[in-house]
Amino acid sequence: MGPILLALALAVLAWLLVVGDLVRRHRPAWHWYLIGYPVTACRVVLTWRKVAVLNDLAVSRRPPRGLLGDLVVKGDPVRPIAPRASFPRATRLGLTVTVRLHAGQTPATYMKAADALVHAWRVHAVRVTSPERGLVLLSAMATDPLQRPGLATAPTELLSALIGALENGGAWVMNLRLVPHWLIAGATRSGKSTLLARLVTQLAPQRVALVGIDCKGGMELGLFAGRLSALATCRREAVAVLSALVVDMQERMDACRTAGVRSIWELPDKLRPVPVVVLVDEIAELYLSDGTRESRAEAEQCSTLLLRIAQLGAALGLHLVVAGQRVGSDLGPGVTALRAQLGGRICHRVNDPGTAEMALGDLNKDAVAVAQAITPEERGVAVCTGPDGGWSRARSHLTPTDEAVATARKFAGMTPELPAIVRAFSALEGESK
Repeated sequence: MGPILLALALAVLAWLLVVGDLVRRHRPAWHWYLIGYPVTACRVVLTWRKVAVLNDLAVSRRPPRGLLGDLVVKGDPVRPIAPRASFPRATRLGLTVTVRLHAGQTPATYMKAADALVHAWRVHAVRVTSPERGLVLLSAMATDPLQRPGLATAPTELLSALIGALENGGAWVMNLRLVPHWLIAGATRSGKSTLLARLVTQLAPQRVALVGIDCKGGMELGLFAGRLSALATCRREAVAVLSALVVDMQERMDACRTAGVRSIWELPDKLRPVPVVVLVDEIAELYLSDGTRESRAEAEQCSTLLLRIAQLGAALGLHLVVAGQRVGSDLGPGVTALRAQLGGRICHRVNDPGTAEMALGDLNKDAVAVAQAITPEERGVAVCTGPDGGWSRARSHLTPTDEAVATARKFAGMTPELPAIVRAFSALEGESK
């Protein structure tokens, strides 16, 4: 009887292991709620005090002292007291713990202890945020949600593009109405071009004008030429396009002033000009100079025109999406001034700390460190900012080139004509003749 029971027990165990592995691979959320969360929650509760003491998160009360004649009599030995933490609360693929800070503590101390919490709780990562004064929120993720991101969904809105998935499982959305201008940094093969292709496929069906500036001869943005209202493939053409957009911007100002409104969005639908999204690939090509007078003049013109559009374009329906491998102060003061106007930031893997610092350093130092930790294998993974001023790791949905090209061709009939740019290119052709 004993061997039969043993064999039956082993068979049941093997079945549970097989079923558990299938559930973990195909229904990771179910596996987490049924098995992962209870085990991890117990580990958090049991290790919290020890982790807090070892990582200087606990504080010691001052021991009682009394004076007896000339002798100082001390009380009990100093006992460190760990901060009060809530019971772990389950999320879809992780958990959160709310901690009440001791007097004098700051969230920075907990950020330094994040790696220790990762190892103690045996999770993929721990993010530290402060939802209100005196509290920190520890968000633990059981696995890397960006390894196999699901296809997140988001409502379709004008000038809004579903780019991918955030680390918390939510939708990664670029909403140009909320954040009008964006900076995208990333080394070669980091996912920058894929993100631009995804953006084009999302904006192509919408009633917007797309203008491309690709001074690498149009190798990247030229694929979507059918849906672009204009494409500049050299800096001379870029100056003409940007100058035309500034003229168009002035005309929009006049229309708003005549109607007594502050933005084109307050104009009646019949009078509202079409929104324009300017896609700039490899921003460095607009700022670099070979030392000649003509080259320096073109670079200065590009710098001035981009800055004017960034400063004044949001209310007038002109939006910038600027991408580049290298975005540093060595390109000149114009880049630094432009960066200050680009509220949305996306940083893929970069080759130098300076670019990550330029992209995210003025927003959050921790985001810079996370961006620099992105590996070459994590193509499409980036650190992005949100409309609330926070940041998150995210991954763009893979959009094959042929799919993006097909989408651009499909909606080529929706490409609006921008008269100012048409006049500018006609003038260029006249000069070349």
